[in-house]
Formats: sequence, structure tokens, C-alpha cells
Amino acid sequence: MVDASRSPSRPITIFTPSGAEESDTNAQNLAVKEIVARLPEELFHVTMVCVRGPDPRIARRKNTRLLGYYRLGNIFQLLGHCLFPPPDVYFYPRTQWLDRTFLTLRRIFGLHTAVVTHIVMEMNDTTANQRMKRCVLQSDAVVGASDYVSQTVRQRFGVPTGTIYDGINRSFFFPPDPTARVDPGRPLRVLYTGSFQARKRVEVVIQQAARWKNVQFRLAGKGETEPGCRALAAQLGCDNVTFVGHVAPAQVGEEMRQADVFLFPSILEGHPQVLGQAAGCGLPAIAMNVYHPDYVLNGESGFLVESDTELAEKLDLLLRDSSLRHAMSAAAVRHSQKFDWDRIAQQWAEVFLKVVRR
Repeated sequence: MVDASRSPSRPITIFTPSGAEESDTNAQNLAVKEIVARLPEELFHVTMVCVRGPDPRIARRKNTRLLGYYRLGNIFQLLGHCLFPPPDVYFYPRTQWLDRTFLTLRRIFGLHTAVVTHIVMEMNDTTANQRMKRCVLQSDAVVGASDYVSQTVRQRFGVPTGTIYDGINRSFFFPPDPTARVDPGRPLRVLYTGSFQARKRVEVVIQQAARWKNVQFRLAGKGETEPGCRALAAQLGCDNVTFVGHVAPAQVGEEMRQADVFLFPSILEGHPQVLGQAAGCGLPAIAMNVYHPDYVLNGESGFLVESDTELAEKLDLLLRDSSLRHAMSAAAVRHSQKFDWDRIAQQWAEVFLKVVRR
């Protein structure tokens, strides 16, 4: 719990450009909703953006203001809420027009608003652009989504960077019922969930499906590479591949509980929440080690691989060895307890208190 003796005399005001819609499944907005829903109401007054249908937990939270969408001058309306009066904390800026303009006005007018930035992507020659550099260097607190992400921020920008993980929503992501009857004759199932982007390399999953025609491969998500992936599946004769489409978090959790292996060949990430969600559902994962995800314990709850050849080898191993799958499933559930949203929200509350006192 947040130490009440260190609390301010009035609620700390926080503005975030994040969306509060229940239907919004953007990973960053999901994280902010989980944090805000758990912040102590008496200590923090939060302003968020909400076009339609807010998350019920946010809607009933006291000391919360939801800003709608304005047909004319939307950005200027939102900017006005950031300035009159300015909040104590501007939380989770991106690099959009609203964020850039606020940072400029904050500097010009000397506004006493602390900026708290969460970095969710490895900082490299592509991601560490001028907009990101400016946001990081003008922040009062910079926090990475994993130890590796934080390390790349420190190396790239030379600023102190802590680590706060994104948590796992236990309402959606929990292990299957151990007493439920499982059809011993059903085909094994490999799952991919995420967007269809070049960096995600969903085609690698389809290539593995072509090697394992007796295994079901389910691909959940949408994106620009989906037409090419569908064409590849047809070309390779992969009748065992199902394109599930976009699914809500509750459905993602159900897909994970029905699967046997989670295959995630993406090569550019920060700390992808889907790997934590898979762990929460007791699903062994295979992912690339290039971004060092802490959601997977290599060799214990899944595999972090260095190449596509090793990816195929570990997939073969898991599909052929049921005992290994069961052992890794249990290890994944145990490891997932580390990523509890209540604990993580408390860590964010401490960051907010610290920057305001400073």
C-alpha cells in the first residue's frame, strides 16, 4: 500500500492522453487502464480521453474525468485541459502532436507539471528518433517496460531509467480448470496472437504449420500483412491454419487456454504483453531472444531462441513431448505471479508521489 504519511494534502492531478474505452485493446492503453483503475481514489485525480463506452472500473472510479471527442478543434480542446489548470503529472506521453505541443508550452511557460514516460520498445537507431529523444530528455521520470528496454534507454540517452513491468489481467488470463475433461484425441494446437506487421513475422508461424499438418495453428489478430499470410497459407496447402481475426481480451484468454504452445516469432518488441498473458494461462511460449523478454524463463516456462532454425527445433520438442509441455505450463503459471497488477499499480503510485515531491 502507498504510505499515507507521505501523501499530499490534496489529490495529485494526473493527465494522460490514453484512452479509457472498454473496447480499446491497444497494449499501451490497456496498461494505463489497469493502472488508473487501481490508483487510490483519495490520492489521485485522473483525466483520460474516452470517445465511447468507458471501462466500467474507470467509469465508477471517483476523482476521474473522462474527456470526449470534439468534432472541431479536438487537439486544442484536449490541450486546454492540460493547461487550465496544468496537472501535477502528465503520464504516458507518446510522440504525437498533443504531447509535443504540451512539452513545448511546459518549457516556455515554466509549468510545474512532472512528465512521467513509460518506454515500451527497445531503443535503437529506428525507434530512438528525435521525437522520442525529446520526450525522454524532458521527462522527470523515465521507466522501461523490461530490464532490457530500460538498459537500451540508459545506453541511448544517458538518463536514469527504472523498470516497471506491465501486469497480467487475471480476469481474462488464468490457467484452465485442472478438473476439466480434455479430449485425448483432439489435435494439438499452436497459437499466435498479435498484429499482422512485418516485424511480427506471422509468415514464420505459417511455415511451421506446413511442417506440422496434423497440428492446428490459430492466428488471432489483424494487420497489413494478413493478405500475404493468407496467400502463403494457401500456397503451402495449410488447411490446418485458421485466421481468427481480431478478438477481445476475454477471447484471447480462452484461445490461450485451449492451446498447447504459444509461438511468437516477432523480432522487434519492447516487452510484449501477450507473452505475459500466455504465462498467466499456463501456455508454454517460444519467442525470439533478441529483446530478452522477462515474461519467459528460458528452458523453464518456454524457450527464447536465437534463430528460426532453433525456433523450429524447440517447437518440434514441445509438440512431441507432452511431459515437457505440462512441466513448462506449471512453471509459466508460477512465474506469472510476479506480474500482479495490484503490485505494479502501487509502484506507479510511488513514482507519481516521488516526482510531485521533487
